[in-house]
Amino acid sequence: MEAVLSRYENQITILSDYLEEFPETDEPVWILGRQHHLSTDKSKLLLDISARLWFTYRRKFSPIGGTGPSSDAGWGCMLRCGQMMLAQALICRHLGRDWQWEKHKKQPEEYHRILRCFLDRKDCCYSIHQMAQMGVGEGKSIGEWFGPNTVAQVLKKLALFDEWNSLAVYVSMDNTVVIEDIKKMCWSPAQSSSVAHSSAHLHRSALGPNKNTAGLCPGWKPLLLIIPLRLGINHINPVYIDAFKECFKMPQSLGALGGKPNNAYYFIGFLGNELIYLDPHTTQSFVDSEENGTVDDKSFHCQQAPHRMKIMNLDPSVALGFFCKEECDFDNWCSLVQKEILKQQSLRMFELVQKHPPHWPPFIPPSKPEVTTTGAELIESTDKLFELEEEFEILSV
Repeated sequence: MEAVLSRYENQITILSDYLEEFPETDEPVWILGRQHHLSTDKSKLLLDISARLWFTYRRKFSPIGGTGPSSDAGWGCMLRCGQMMLAQALICRHLGRDWQWEKHKKQPEEYHRILRCFLDRKDCCYSIHQMAQMGVGEGKSIGEWFGPNTVAQVLKKLALFDEWNSLAVYVSMDNTVVIEDIKKMCWSPAQSSSVAHSSAHLHRSALGPNKNTAGLCPGWKPLLLIIPLRLGINHINPVYIDAFKECFKMPQSLGALGGKPNNAYYFIGFLGNELIYLDPHTTQSFVDSEENGTVDDKSFHCQQAPHRMKIMNLDPSVALGFFCKEECDFDNWCSLVQKEILKQQSLRMFELVQKHPPHWPPFIPPSKPEVTTTGAELIESTDKLFELEEEFEILSV
């Protein structure tokens, strides 16, 4: 017990060395829906930040597509930020928002399984390989820089092949979130319940009695909601700042993707008029899983004080993220948006409407394309996966 306490105290001491980078202030710090006070719980703040999965540039992984780049340095920062936002959703889904990471502490199997989803291998469902290749279908060449809109669309398509996490990914269109469409997408159709139950039984038999078959039973599918926005022309319009900051206070918050042109960051909170972010612009060597399935995770957590930037220096092209594990979480989010975001009478950051706009094309919940593979690990080419583009929302430029 003393050894455990000593290790915990040492971790706090190490993190405290970086706290001087935060100013002395009575203003609260908001991190992904949690409030911290620098005057009373500085160490708790840094432990909360270090628990977030941190994905950076990597080198020495297998060439993308067999002959492509073996490092994403210089072009993959927005993809890494998209990975971080999605990873936070998966942490909330399987471990809970208040889960904490400690160096050298044994972590649950779900944690290592989440990490394995993002390893830089073509057979990992959200690897840099899969994201870059799926980006080809969005008009982006491998090695080309992505914007937040493109990353959102790529995650939406890759999630269709991820049966373990079974997320419903909704990317808003024209700055509008449609409640009716989200509920249609998140509730499994009644007629498929017997099929889902049969699949769950077969899957459970294959995995063993103690394996999680999340997502295979009918019901509300956990929602990853991404809202791409343009908050100005060349610079962020100050009228949006308060609403933007309010989003980080919501318990469903997954932060925001954004940054500066060709320089992406994962924003996780704010202090005053400064945004707090994790920076992917560090190049580390490829890390693979061990034979027992665990991952050496030291390089997947940032153990320094996070970076900060003035909110007015933010590029106006951003994407907000939210996670709603249950329908009640989504209903609560809608109430918060009505109260805190839509109170602005003009120049609202985005709109929340109950019904599908009649002038829009019909909403068809995306479904896994009919291909011969059984998962994202076998996707080699995306050319024919999404020929029916009407199944997916196309973001306006």
